[in-house]
Amino acid sequence: MIALQIEPHAAILRLFQGEVLSLSSRASNLTPPRLPPHPETVDTADAIKTLAVLDRRWWYVLPAVFITYSLAYLDRANYGFGAAAGLAASLRIDGRQSSLLSALFFLGYFIFQVPGVMLARKRSATRLVALSLVAWGTLAAMTGVLGSFWMLALVRFLLGVAESFIFPAMLLLITRWFTRQERSRANTILMLANPITVLWMSTITGFLIQSIGWQRTFILEGIPSILWAFGWIAIIRDRPGQATWMTTEASAALEAQLDAEQSSIAPVGGVWAALLRRDVLLLIAAYFCWSLGVYGFVLWLPTMVRQGAALSMGRTGLLSAAPYLVAVLLMLLVARRSDRTLRRVSLVWPFLLSAGLGLFFSFAFARTSFALAFAGLVVAGACMYVPYGPFFAVVPELVPRNVTAEVLATINSSGALGGFFGSYTVGWLQAVTGSSRAGYLLMAMSLVCSAILMLCLRDPASSGRGKVI
Repeated sequence: MIALQIEPHAAILRLFQGEVLSLSSRASNLTPPRLPPHPETVDTADAIKTLAVLDRRWWYVLPAVFITYSLAYLDRANYGFGAAAGLAASLRIDGRQSSLLSALFFLGYFIFQVPGVMLARKRSATRLVALSLVAWGTLAAMTGVLGSFWMLALVRFLLGVAESFIFPAMLLLITRWFTRQERSRANTILMLANPITVLWMSTITGFLIQSIGWQRTFILEGIPSILWAFGWIAIIRDRPGQATWMTTEASAALEAQLDAEQSSIAPVGGVWAALLRRDVLLLIAAYFCWSLGVYGFVLWLPTMVRQGAALSMGRTGLLSAAPYLVAVLLMLLVARRSDRTLRRVSLVWPFLLSAGLGLFFSFAFARTSFALAFAGLVVAGACMYVPYGPFFAVVPELVPRNVTAEVLATINSSGALGGFFGSYTVGWLQAVTGSSRAGYLLMAMSLVCSAILMLCLRDPASSGRGKVI
């Protein structure tokens, strides 16, 4: 019996990779699974080769997942910069219609989450993601050429539909490719696409809009998704055994560890039984409130910054990037700690509470001091992103894999619904009141509510894995 340990080969992996595949019972309290049929004494050279092959997951799967979700988030979040750059004036629509355009994306995203992930689980998550890349890249580019409000509304809705398959499908892939002791870090690399994309997009999109206008910028930023679809389908497979860059021994060892983890999770009869559990309902409600704050923040931060400081679009982009830079650093540290300690919930709620308090601080100083209000935005923006890795690592530890995909999709769809309400309501309040203060207050309250809901949960590691709370 061997314990599979992998040493990272680069600085960023040094932060993320600890035990990539542990077949000991030290951390997970599992009976160590046996490797597939093999000589009783495992040759050291073969073991080292297996470890090296397993190490490839961090170089093949996660970069591809990161790029894909980064492109999805680019096409989703650049609408906020278009709104700040005068999209409403160009299309002769009022502030409420502009808010509706922003929110329609989340309506399409919400409706098709669960059907999409069921298709991904039964058919092929990899192919579904590739088709979605082509569809949303095309629709995102069309946003820049349509001049009719209702045509643009339809495109925004369909863009949400196209992107609705992506996130739950990639979370499903992570559960098939990474073990419990790796999953918070793997989820965090996926979620890092959010702040890192907004970080560089805030800078580049601001200057692009200033140079060539928002319409051409939307067109340019839709093309990479279409091109990347071919790279994705060439690299990623649904399961380890299907990948040409994985050996039979490495795939079998990984599958054995994942099977052993499932043996300690209480079985669930079906999807509805899983969704009606108290712990799952709390996660759904918490993510709704969390996303209401996050997406309202992402879509309307550029407008808030520009109105508060009266800056050019280029400088607005630079200032809007600050919260995401802080978020990236904290996400890396928290994900590593979560996997080392197997703490999940207790690393989520404190940051959500801090984000809510940061927005309350901005609300208090929005009229009197832009500098103080912006400092509150930096704290809030950073803290609302930090807990994503531990949060999504909770679900596969609570429910078995026969329902994991549907539970993840339902939780994420509740987030999409929260995003719909957040983006529409924050924009509507901005248009009605002529101030960002009411939006700050709404987002702050929603994040505090999310923290309180998470406090009602306990970590699976401390309460018994798979045990209904």
